[in-house]
Amino acid sequence: MNQPIEVMWEGRFITAKREGKWEYVGRARGIAAAVIVAIDDGHVLLVEQYRVPLKAHCLELPAGLIGDDSEGEPMAEAAARELEEETGYRAAAIESLGNFASSPGMVSETFTLVRATGLEKVGDGGGVDGENILVHRVPLAGVADFIAAKRADGVMMDVKLLLLLGAGILN
Repeated sequence: MNQPIEVMWEGRFITAKREGKWEYVGRARGIAAAVIVAIDDGHVLLVEQYRVPLKAHCLELPAGLIGDDSEGEPMAEAAARELEEETGYRAAAIESLGNFASSPGMVSETFTLVRATGLEKVGDGGGVDGENILVHRVPLAGVADFIAAKRADGVMMDVKLLLLLGAGILN
């Protein structure tokens, strides 16, 4: 099924492509992403920010792009940088948990899920360049209730939060 790939549009971060009958988007310039599960003393770090495509705030695991500003940036360094920028926490260790596809029917993007451990609060977080990220340090035992309350307030949920809700959903 090797059909020619037609680039329909390309921006700084996103490329829209057509391959046969399939249309999809992906990251431009080979940029990758890291998603961070940061557990600290029985709490998980979550971030909330306004997402233009959703026209709403979204609750998410901290995440960021690898190599968006410096080509060849190592994944673990990018994940650590993004965690600190978004949450104000520095990790002693970053461990890769594997690569995952976010929405494989329409997006070619994959991300590396990492676990951040040995966390130390070194700043306020909030992101860069006007991201206005809200940081939530949520007890693991209360994650489902916290997410339910946020949903009731109209906040969207990133699908990766299913990682934290999995056992409760399956019961």
